[in-house]
Amino acid sequence: MRVLQLIDSLDAGGAERMAVNLANALVTEVEGAYLCTTRAEGLLKASLKAEVSYLFLKRKRTLDFGALKRLLQFVKQEQITVVHAHASSYFMATLLKLVHPKLTIIWHDHYGNSEFLEQRPKTILKWCSKTFKAIITVNAVLEHWDKQHLHSKQVVFLPNFIASYATTKTITKLKGVAGKRVLCLANLRPQKDHVTLLKGFQQVLQQFPEWTLHCVGKDFEDAYTATITATVQALNLEKSVFFYGSCKDTTAIIAQADIGVLASKSEGLPLALLEYGQGGLAVITTAVGDCHLVIPSKRYGELIPSENPEALARALKSYMARIELREPTGACLQNFIAKTFSEAASIKQILALYV
Repeated sequence: MRVLQLIDSLDAGGAERMAVNLANALVTEVEGAYLCTTRAEGLLKASLKAEVSYLFLKRKRTLDFGALKRLLQFVKQEQITVVHAHASSYFMATLLKLVHPKLTIIWHDHYGNSEFLEQRPKTILKWCSKTFKAIITVNAVLEHWDKQHLHSKQVVFLPNFIASYATTKTITKLKGVAGKRVLCLANLRPQKDHVTLLKGFQQVLQQFPEWTLHCVGKDFEDAYTATITATVQALNLEKSVFFYGSCKDTTAIIAQADIGVLASKSEGLPLALLEYGQGGLAVITTAVGDCHLVIPSKRYGELIPSENPEALARALKSYMARIELREPTGACLQNFIAKTFSEAASIKQILALYV
């Protein structure tokens, strides 16, 4: 079996990380493991194992027949039998299936706005789904929606898994005082709701002025970024909140932090939570998507309502005030992540879908 992971970019996002994790994990499980990015490369390219064969298509438009031809040639040359398409790359996978019918197409649905599925465009996706042998979803809400709206006969919910990586060399040095840092790993997108995060963090500073907030994730330099910047200025947070953009030394960044937080309005099952847990951080996250599967009780972290700065502030204050609560909670989550979201169990289920 020769398996190609197909993804539109290698920016540091959840779908992109999962494509890279799968390609790396399959090196020892199948005859050939491949990854193709269609539109853009990115920081995650450096995380690919040397044994993973790699292709960058340089796709310029939705219907880019030159890119499709290059992909078809690569698939035939390498005798690839399975294409595992992630997120929006399903359209390219469908075109490939039309010109190479023997391929098996698996689609991985990472849709981040799963709390707002009524707004999801579905006409083209519905048509493309006729070519999918199976669909993997990252939460139960997406599983239900895909079964209801799409044509694939097999739809399975498979939580994201966490790959085992050694701590990377520190490239990004976090500002602020060691032992008093809050980390948010999230690209600057509206569903991540950095505005609520900033409002909640501002409420803790009077009591805990030495604590700092560190936001790591891609800045798209759009209207949402402008809103975040304006909020930082309005709340006088310039000396307490820091933005770093996309960073490739994630594990080293986590090792410098003490609390991991997500204030999202919508999620699937965010890899950031698994990464926080793997790094032993105390975690605060909104109760959206399947975050409750990662934080099933207070023993493992704090689940709070979305769009509620006051609840976020209370949770932050609790952890900031009590290291004797923060550190054991992080350790419990670390053990839970290792047992529940293992790479080996997930790969076994995914291989069964490929056959």
